[in-house]
Amino acid sequence: MKDRWLSVDEIAVYLGVKRDTIYKWIGEKGMPSHKIGRLWKFKKDDVDEWVRKGVASEGKSWDAPIEE
Repeated sequence: MKDRWLSVDEIAVYLGVKRDTIYKWIGEKGMPSHKIGRLWKFKKDDVDEWVRKGVASEGKSWDAPIEE
């Protein structure tokens, strides 16, 4: 299953951060995520694009264009 939804723990491991950081990024930085019931789920490709845009480190909005 290549394109499955990832959990908070899985995306935290993938990015090398703590799960508390993921929750902070969801609330404060607009990290791309979807709430299903009480669980947060993530698409790896969306998160990869968000990281490439530098949103977590620079506080940009999710919709900001990628600077090259």
